[in-house]
Amino acid sequence: MKRTRLALALVLAIGSAAACRSRETRLAAPPASSAPSPTPLSTANFDKLVGRWMREDGGYVLEIRSVSPEGKVDAAYFNPRPIHVARAEAFREGDALTLFVELRDVNYPGSTYRLQYDPAADMFSGAYVQALQGQTFDVTFVRR
Repeated sequence: MKRTRLALALVLAIGSAAACRSRETRLAAPPASSAPSPTPLSTANFDKLVGRWMREDGGYVLEIRSVSPEGKVDAAYFNPRPIHVARAEAFREGDALTLFVELRDVNYPGSTYRLQYDPAADMFSGAYVQALQGQTFDVTFVRR
């Protein structure tokens, strides 16, 4: 009788744990139809960003060497010497192509650019956050 109760308790415990785990899995995974499907970005859109760009208010140069289909950007930045680009990525915000660049070097401890590409004017405009000063500047880059 003890064995029967023990076996029954064990079966109930395993069944209860499996039911809870199954319920947690169902709750954790949203239904496929509720998740918005990402807008695919074609490489052709990113090809427009490749080139050497000069900031209009100085000799700063942003060189975009390539952009992967996922938006990873191979970029270099010069003032006039090279400044380390820690991260660069391109993505779509609404209809606009946006470029984000983070600089990490001496005198550039996390300064960032967030620029939108204007295809009609073939230029970037946006904001530069100068981390040392804690200031934000409106900037424009034109193709060189």
